[in-house]
Amino acid sequence: PVRKKSRTFYNTEQLGELEKMFEEDHYPDNEKRREIAAVVGVTPQRILVWFQNRRAKWRKSEKLNVKGNKKYPKSS
Repeated sequence: PVRKKSRTFYNTEQLGELEKMFEEDHYPDNEKRREIAAVVGVTPQRILVWFQNRRAKWRKSEKLNVKGNKKYPKSS
């Protein structure tokens, strides 16, 4: 049977670094993921998953912002 990977918990410094990298580039390439992994101290695969999840969170918030703006249009 295939064992599921246990959840990776990030400390505040790691999250800060990841968020900073996310602001620079939402889609880091393989080399960039390796660099981030070395700085943060996890595997490149964990970085890949973190960015996938962060992009999903970002898309969801973008969608909510668009809905919110349509729901309550600014009056002049």
